[in-house]
Amino acid sequence: CTDVALDPYTSHGHDGVMEGETILNDETVEILVNQSLNQVRAGCDVIAPSDMMDGRVGAIRGGLDAQGFENTIIMAYSAKYASAFYGPFRDAIGSEGRLKGDKRTYQMDYANINEALREAAQDIREGADILMVKPGMPYLDVVRALSENFNTPLTAYQVSGEYAMIALGAEAGMWNRHGAMMESLTGFKRAGCDAILTYFALEAARLLNR
Repeated sequence: CTDVALDPYTSHGHDGVMEGETILNDETVEILVNQSLNQVRAGCDVIAPSDMMDGRVGAIRGGLDAQGFENTIIMAYSAKYASAFYGPFRDAIGSEGRLKGDKRTYQMDYANINEALREAAQDIREGADILMVKPGMPYLDVVRALSENFNTPLTAYQVSGEYAMIALGAEAGMWNRHGAMMESLTGFKRAGCDAILTYFALEAARLLNR
């Protein structure tokens, strides 16, 4: 599985091509299609567009199919919120200081659940095989709503801020690390996740396999 987005490669830190202060949606989508094709040709089985541009799932699906990659899976970031919980990751890679402005014009408003339902429905129509909610724990109501409304595999991302909150709380003696970790991951499953992306993945797997 590989991420598809432009923000690792742009000088301004945004997920798309910019003209002045405007994200150029269609020009960005064209690049995302080519990025997806490059990743699939390199051996990727699952493409995960995390950019939140309009129409990118359908364009990527069409581009893959046209080149004979009909069996490549698309995991669409259908509900990616403009969240403070991305902070530790952005700090680790040094993008916080590079980012000009914020991403609220294309990432979702955290007060809005209806947009997530509309976007998920659109992504499914465009060819998404898996839906993603990011971040996870503050949006378990969104996970539940998507699981109840769509018969499509659903995953959520326990992002860096969620991980840091649990890990640093354990270091400070506020709670048991493994207990808090497993309780949080169980909450994801209880809300309706079929899979979870988490920085705790190896640690949780070792604990579950004891």
